[in-house]
Amino acid sequence: MCLAVPSEVLECDGAMATVESFGVRRQVSLMLMAEPVAVGDFLLIQAGGFALEKVDRETALATQALMAEALALEPAAS
Repeated sequence: MCLAVPSEVLECDGAMATVESFGVRRQVSLMLMAEPVAVGDFLLIQAGGFALEKVDRETALATQALMAEALALEPAAS
């Protein structure tokens, strides 16, 4: 199982794109995308740096908010 992070496309250059999520920019491969990608699209990015699929803006932002909330939680005391 892997975790995919919704990220916004900032630039497209052939089979690669620059995306941003949580203030971090990175280059990702578009080779697994079945549909064209444009600046402003939101993509699910797999941990290995591959874009998997498009998601709508509302879903992407809601997912990012949930991820940020989860990352801010402190571990339970044992």
